[in-house]
Amino acid sequence: MSSSVPFRERLQALRYNLIPDHLIGEILTKRWTDNAIPFLALVAVIAIFGSAIPGFFNPFSLQESTRQLGEFTIVVIGLTVVMLGGGIDLSVGSVFALATFAAVGCFFILDLPVWVAFLGALATGALCGAVNGYLVGFLRLRAFLTTLVTFIIGRAVFDILIVQYGAAVQTSFAQSDAWDFIGDGTVMGLSVPILSALVLAIVTHVVLTRARIGWHILAVGGSRRSAHNAGLKVRRTVFLTYVFSGLCSGAAGFLVACRLSGAGPGTGAGLEILALTAAVVGGNALGGGRGSVAKALMGAVIVLVMTNGLIRLGYGTGTNQMVLGLMLAVAVTIDIRWLKNRHKVLNEVYVAPVYLRMGDAQSAEPGSGTPYALNNRLSEAEPIGLGELEGPEDVILDRDDHLYCGTRHGEIVRFFAPDYKRSEVFAHVGGFPLGLAFDRAGNLLSCVGAMGLYRIAPDRTVTRLSAETKRSLTSVQDDARLRDPNDLDIAPDGRIYFTDSTKRYDAHEWTLDSIENRGTGRLLVYDPADGTTKTLLDGYRYTNGVCMAHDGKSLFFSESWACRIHRYWIEGPRAGTAECVIRDMPGYTDNINRASDGTYWMAWLGMRTPSFDLSLRHPAMRKRMTRRLPQDDWLFPNINTGGIVKFDETGRIIRTFGDLSGLSHPMVTSMREHKGELFIGGILNNRIGRYRIEGADPAWTGPDSYWGRT
Repeated sequence: MSSSVPFRERLQALRYNLIPDHLIGEILTKRWTDNAIPFLALVAVIAIFGSAIPGFFNPFSLQESTRQLGEFTIVVIGLTVVMLGGGIDLSVGSVFALATFAAVGCFFILDLPVWVAFLGALATGALCGAVNGYLVGFLRLRAFLTTLVTFIIGRAVFDILIVQYGAAVQTSFAQSDAWDFIGDGTVMGLSVPILSALVLAIVTHVVLTRARIGWHILAVGGSRRSAHNAGLKVRRTVFLTYVFSGLCSGAAGFLVACRLSGAGPGTGAGLEILALTAAVVGGNALGGGRGSVAKALMGAVIVLVMTNGLIRLGYGTGTNQMVLGLMLAVAVTIDIRWLKNRHKVLNEVYVAPVYLRMGDAQSAEPGSGTPYALNNRLSEAEPIGLGELEGPEDVILDRDDHLYCGTRHGEIVRFFAPDYKRSEVFAHVGGFPLGLAFDRAGNLLSCVGAMGLYRIAPDRTVTRLSAETKRSLTSVQDDARLRDPNDLDIAPDGRIYFTDSTKRYDAHEWTLDSIENRGTGRLLVYDPADGTTKTLLDGYRYTNGVCMAHDGKSLFFSESWACRIHRYWIEGPRAGTAECVIRDMPGYTDNINRASDGTYWMAWLGMRTPSFDLSLRHPAMRKRMTRRLPQDDWLFPNINTGGIVKFDETGRIIRTFGDLSGLSHPMVTSMREHKGELFIGGILNNRIGRYRIEGADPAWTGPDSYWGRT
């Protein structure tokens, strides 16, 4: 750092920049904060009761406890799935009791095989779950009141059956080795209930995180209206969650029947409170959409260890119920308050701004006489798709002159040449398609914000190419996932070079990254030959546009928040190194593309302001801003004005374009030259611009500029 910088600013730079990026990661990430409380509660409960009760970790004691834990966990998993779908099931206790009686009745009273008793318990649970699911899902009744009513009815039916047939069960002489093994046997030292619970937990976790029905459940739980608008079958999804919960209660009831070889008036009593407390204490949201099977497992262990521990310490049922009630009240309070204030807390503990002193920039004011002086030429651009588009961040043309762009609705839209009046949705990718490029085979490649690198074939088949790169060995934070893939270009050998703007924030959180201003952007390469993604460069402030040089031996990429353009060498004696070719620009750099005369077009997504440049030298001020002010009052980079810059191989600025009126293209994020015209995109625009370039080659087409297409 230059000695001309004031001492106070140098001190601030040392204070804030000496905190390595990789040490601010996983310790304070969102996932850690979501799981910290239940995990700490689990450790505390085990430590307290393990030290207070002699023989708590005795193998025989643990084996008996795991039988109860397995049965209880199965019920909790079923209830968790209902909660993830936005519902609640207070009838699990009565369904559990009825399933237990069904299994006992089939085996002891009707003298049927064990497998029939198992199916009887499952059928009972599924039937009860289907009743709940139909009432809540299809008839759209209130879940709380509906399952409370079915709980009361189910409990009454169970009490009647016990009084009527309890004696017949006690006097039966039915026996089975399989029945006894399920109730008392072990496999490799583990009881059947705990093995069953583990298998169910793994399968449920995979379904929720990897299967379509699991995604539908989480989507419905997050917002039923949004899920309905997206075309999901909300009522059927809710119905299936209750059926699954009934099946889980039925399976747990069968396991209890095998262990106790009977059923009594206390079977399943209070189980609904225990299961609900376990699910909520584990960290699953009552409002739906947030939670996991792992949290259900933690909650089940916490509740069962605590209740059994209190009994072994000599405390009565009243104490148990009181502690459960307090735990549930605390968990619900934390859940509600955390949901409301989550982003405020994360902003306070996670956002860590650093010091940056921007260099003085030449003026971009009209008439200033500098190479960057803007004009009003873009206001003359002809609009394409006016009012039909929302956020065409990048634009591109194919061999037939058809025009493509992405939208914030996750769609790739195609406008048909020559007048671009007609359009269609070429493909639905999801996320936010940003940078676009065509490969040699005519596939359209796109960087999709928060999702990864995708390929859309000519037959419109969508394929994900990459969603992660190799994790850095020195990073505590998980930097493998692609959080904000932004722009791409294709080398002559077919390799795809693209940028991941930030490793710390997802695409929609770019404002936090700009305020923090850490060097977390990177340049990556995807090799279609082996399907690998590698990180080439790291430590840049929001890497954005990327463009192969005309010779194919190097590429240019932009560093938005630092207002710089860099050149990365792919071949030659400087291969693997980068140099800054343009620095301290008056605007924030975005996409870069080739021009017909051997130069390059570059977009300015916005212009620097003295106020934000000043704030970059005061990290503590930006930190206080995120803590104390509503987000609407935060100081952001100015991205509602911009323009287009043309530069050559050496970084010399040749010409600029702007829209001083602010009517057509106040913000520019991309541009493509094609047959003497410039097609302009903007992530906040509602149109694509079409501008005739004076002196441009009318025969030079966009596909000529895509490496791999010539």
